[in-house]
Amino acid sequence: MSLFRKKTLNSLLAQAADSEKSLKRTLGPGNLIALGIGAIIGAGLFVRTAAAAGGHAGAAVTVSFIVAAIGCAFAGLCYAEFASMIPIAGSAYTYAYATMGELVAWIIGWALVLEYALGAATVSIAWSEFLNKLFDNRIPYEWCHSPFEKLLDANGVMHHGILNAPSLFILLVLSLLLIKGTQESAVVNSIIVIIKVSIVLLFIALGWQYINPANHHPYMIPANAKPAILPNGNEYTYTNFFRHGWGGVLRGAAIVFFAFIGFDAVSTAAQEARNPKKDMPIGILGSLVICTILYVLFSWVLTGVAPYTDFVRAGKEASVAYAIETYMTNYHWLAKWVTVGILAGFSSVILVMLLGQSRVFYSMSNDGLLPKVFSDLHPKFRTPYKSNGLLFLFVGAIATLLPGDITGDLTSIGTLLAFALVCVGIIIMRKADPDHPRPFRTPLVPLVPILGALLCLAMIISLDNTTILVALAWMAIGLMIYFSYSKKHSKIQS
Repeated sequence: MSLFRKKTLNSLLAQAADSEKSLKRTLGPGNLIALGIGAIIGAGLFVRTAAAAGGHAGAAVTVSFIVAAIGCAFAGLCYAEFASMIPIAGSAYTYAYATMGELVAWIIGWALVLEYALGAATVSIAWSEFLNKLFDNRIPYEWCHSPFEKLLDANGVMHHGILNAPSLFILLVLSLLLIKGTQESAVVNSIIVIIKVSIVLLFIALGWQYINPANHHPYMIPANAKPAILPNGNEYTYTNFFRHGWGGVLRGAAIVFFAFIGFDAVSTAAQEARNPKKDMPIGILGSLVICTILYVLFSWVLTGVAPYTDFVRAGKEASVAYAIETYMTNYHWLAKWVTVGILAGFSSVILVMLLGQSRVFYSMSNDGLLPKVFSDLHPKFRTPYKSNGLLFLFVGAIATLLPGDITGDLTSIGTLLAFALVCVGIIIMRKADPDHPRPFRTPLVPLVPILGALLCLAMIISLDNTTILVALAWMAIGLMIYFSYSKKHSKIQS
């Protein structure tokens, strides 16, 4: 049996046309753009911006966003062609199955678990932390931290975590919403998007007048930059190639790339779009353009209000509130609203991550690579309710029982790999099936796909070795599952 057996485009389109077994088509272009913005604006903007600026790119984090956006744009153009051709749930996994074969499709599907499931767990832990911050740390330590975390308070009393209840709560609420229906989820997501985009725009408008031009000079961190002092008193030096100049900008791009994760989640909802051939490119590219503009403006203001070295000392997660409280006099009230915006942003990110993961598993299950339970649809709501329930248990276990020290870099690497392979897939598909109707065509093929793949690979290389090794270990586990179960149960015959 071939490891590279492929699904034909005709079989994929027939699968989408089967109304009895298919997901319900309820999403329009506005819903899809909001879905993309809902997933994109969240932890990445509010947390990763300061991490990239303080540790690597300085004020040139705006350039890092542009570099990451260019990589996403190349990949987004490739996604748009595939999504218009193959309006099936499953995103990059499905596209790889049609172009590069089953084994590569499995690798991408498994990599997407890093993006969606692990990303949802990580963001739900951050959601819990910010909820506690909003309530001035009134939630008992024991019930908002994992059993592996402990804290010695000012009175010398040691507190041990029991369960991260807030993260479990938000995961449960959003999982139930997804079971109820994609349209209902999209409405709630659209409301959240309006709230958090309004707060981002408010920070940009009010913060602009507090920009100190000196904070933007030098624009890139020089190699001989004065070391920053970490909270523990140690020095953070900038002599490393990836901590200054263009090397720092590239490393910053790999860090803030986490902020762009989500536009590809639009493609997982292709089977629920009313007119996917027209609306999917609008949803993918429209959300990407809107968020890139907001990101560049936001990072320009943030690094103008506070010097980049402050973000090494002040902590990444509280960076925006810190900048407001420290430098924007008379606007301390805005720090509270930013926290509300962050909570809203995290909520919609979790929602779309859970949606994306369940749709990838739905497609993999339909292909026999995962058990049938992941593709069972609710008789009334036409949603993969069992998959949503199982994912809640899996993601909830990670979020409530493990510490929140999973880095965004690990989530990014799975997505970068998927993006690179989607770019390669466009080149393969153009050669293998040049005459198939393409409602949207990626321009300048093969230049755009090649540049997209190379830029994604460059950002992967710039990530730290530990992240790369953990990702390789994750892939090894996935291959063991494929050869022990999925290969034998595949519905595609060689």
